[in-house]
Amino acid sequence: MNRIACAIGATLAVAAAVTAPAHAAPSFTDIIDPLNPTFTQALGINNAGTIVGYGNGTIFNGFELTGGTFTRQNVGGADGGTQVVGVSGSGTTVGFSITGGITSGFTQSGGTFTTVNQGGTAFTQLLGINQAGSEIAGYSSAIVSGLTGQVAFSLVGTTFSAIPLPANNNSQATGVNNAGTVVGFYQLNPNPTNTPIFDGFVDSNGSVSTLVFPGAVSTQALGINNLGQIVGDYVDGAGVMHGFLDANGLFITLDPNGSTATTLNGINDQGQFVGFYVSATGNTIGTVGTAPEPASLLLLGAGLAGLGAARWRRTTR
Repeated sequence: MNRIACAIGATLAVAAAVTAPAHAAPSFTDIIDPLNPTFTQALGINNAGTIVGYGNGTIFNGFELTGGTFTRQNVGGADGGTQVVGVSGSGTTVGFSITGGITSGFTQSGGTFTTVNQGGTAFTQLLGINQAGSEIAGYSSAIVSGLTGQVAFSLVGTTFSAIPLPANNNSQATGVNNAGTVVGFYQLNPNPTNTPIFDGFVDSNGSVSTLVFPGAVSTQALGINNLGQIVGDYVDGAGVMHGFLDANGLFITLDPNGSTATTLNGINDQGQFVGFYVSATGNTIGTVGTAPEPASLLLLGAGLAGLGAARWRRTTR
């Protein structure tokens, strides 16, 4: 369940086939890492339009994409590879790498990588950074594999703060904005069905609310911008994974044409979102798109709600 390498993989294993409750129609553009053309994940985007992510032909291979040009970002000596997951407005990136079986978080600025691990743990992943570069979201575990004992945190300076979630088996903080609002997901404890069912969460200054796509059996909140728009994924009752946008309480499903499973992972203040989808041929393809304009979202909320646009269910715990 290690995000991004395992949590998404675990959820994708649940996916199978069919309906989405709501579809808006922004354009999607494929992102294909030329070194890893069958597996590309776009995971973060800043307000300048710089995109980060990784390819996975044989090993995690981090990249930054600016103006159509891929630049590799890989931690030296990381024999298990590098995933670049978030990027700030100034271009500082965060993510994680694996060396000798040990997973460590990192920050990168000006080509210099700095290892960032939470003290007293054996596993750390950094999964998001705000535009200001002042706060980071991630999770850690006392277990070397990171498969259990996951604890979501936010990081300001050198101070790690656990997200005050209800009792759970595992939790991951995946995105944060300049106001310090953190999003992520957690696995209920006890899990009512003994399957990887997740609730999304929103942590606003220590007040935590659940975020659940209406009717979904699993929801992961993965990215948030300074307008409070949230992206992520959910699994419907038929086991199909879809991307979603939450705009001020209005949930919209966003899937590229031909997708059999979609995840949206990051969103900037212009409403540009990034993520990835699985094609009919089984390839994992990065994607970038733009959220519908506010007027279109209002139209969906006012006139098309019966066709699938849905208000979120939020419960403070």
